[in-house]
Amino acid sequence: MCTFFQKVLTVFLTHHLGLVCYCQRLNVCINNKSLNILTDIYLDLLFHICLSRFTVCSCSMNFSEVFKQSNQLCKVSPDGKYLATCVQYRLVVRDFNSLQIVHLYTCLDPVMHMEWSSDSLFILCAMYKRGLVQVWSLEQPDWHCKIDEGSIGLVSSRWSPDGRHILNTTEFNLRVTVWSLCTKSVSYIKYPKACQKGIDFTADGRYMALAERRECKDYISVFVCDDWHLLRHFESETQDLAGLEWSPNSCVLAVWDSCLEYKILLYSLDGRLLSSYSAYEWSLGIKSVAWSPSSQFLAIGSYDEKVRILNHITWKKITQFEHPATIINAKAVVFKEVEKRPVVGSEDLSIHQLTVDNSLFSTQSKYEITQLPAQVPVIKPDPDRANPKIGISALAFSAGNHYLATKNDNMPQNLWVWDMQRLSLLAVLEQTAPVRCFVWDPHRPRLALCTGNTKVYLWSPAGCVSVNVPVEGSFQVQSLFWHCSGSSLVLLSKEHICLCYVDAEEEK
Repeated sequence: MCTFFQKVLTVFLTHHLGLVCYCQRLNVCINNKSLNILTDIYLDLLFHICLSRFTVCSCSMNFSEVFKQSNQLCKVSPDGKYLATCVQYRLVVRDFNSLQIVHLYTCLDPVMHMEWSSDSLFILCAMYKRGLVQVWSLEQPDWHCKIDEGSIGLVSSRWSPDGRHILNTTEFNLRVTVWSLCTKSVSYIKYPKACQKGIDFTADGRYMALAERRECKDYISVFVCDDWHLLRHFESETQDLAGLEWSPNSCVLAVWDSCLEYKILLYSLDGRLLSSYSAYEWSLGIKSVAWSPSSQFLAIGSYDEKVRILNHITWKKITQFEHPATIINAKAVVFKEVEKRPVVGSEDLSIHQLTVDNSLFSTQSKYEITQLPAQVPVIKPDPDRANPKIGISALAFSAGNHYLATKNDNMPQNLWVWDMQRLSLLAVLEQTAPVRCFVWDPHRPRLALCTGNTKVYLWSPAGCVSVNVPVEGSFQVQSLFWHCSGSSLVLLSKEHICLCYVDAEEEK
């Protein structure tokens, strides 16, 4: 590869210096501006040549056997040592490295929600139909806890950051009940609002913000998680609060209005309004919000198919990213997935291959670089239906703040990757099917995605790769997530899970 770069650089210098010498012999004056233009042309050519050489990521993948799961309930413990899955009313805990079963628990009803405690010592299993929560211990398998909300019902259950309190939200959002596993005490918080994201904890686990609805007005309460006493209570300047989220540095609380009004508010820990931002009026507004890991950027996706980036100094817009139907940005690379169906000969149609080898008829795919300008497939939304498929529904920053991935709902087959250092479009991935899920590696600039077929896709600055999941039967990947170490992916189909081990070689 070094030889390749040496050749390209040699060609560049030869042509560049040769042109200068030739013009000097002809007594033609070349000023600095002309030289800069020539340099830009050659560098742009070098950029596209290098991209044509790096269209495949440098990595290898191995896959585990398939295990059963239900309701997409599969979680890795925060310390990365265990893998918990639910199969109807059974909770199965495996060692993540060996995949051997270390604990098996039986619940009273099919599990609807499952969650690890922050210290990986307890597992919460919620059964919403019966209003029950059961808690299991890994250190003491014989110990267990049962919480019954009774006739008031249960719609959600979650851990507090300390892993020793459970927060249950009752039906019709009448109250939030805080149960202590240590003291067996119970606390009640009234008037929680039913919204997209009404509860959020700071990253350090010290404070909790709760959205409330009282007397037809929105309020926000900030609680101290140590003893659950009220720290601040203030009215929010929203018409219909849709969600709230703390910044990763736990200093700023972002609060946004419903889709009927474009408004996002930034509050300090003591309830002071730091800033308010509204891009437009009288149209559908905010659809998604995401903080950068460094808390320096706040990305806002909206129904007008744009992403606006606010900075943490003035809380003003520094740029906006558009999602055009025609891509003309010369610095962007469009990777298009191309499928190829294998040709099967009569000698390949043995009984063994038909029953065991699913790769015989599987469709292979690869990425090709599309010449610019490139057309992006666009779906026209139905205006007569609620929640139109239009606008930015998903945003995600990479771990190092370098990249931002976005998805525009009326361009469902495309995933957009933006360079946050240059504030420009870097790459567009055009899939053959709508993108269902995408997630960044927790340590590296590497993006994994799935489209509901039998493949898993990876993007990195080095390029793209498409890999078939080589398991028996048809394993259609519905969702995925990374292990906390970034060394493997957990793939989920409708009723099964499979582990994908990714060994990243050193990128050249």
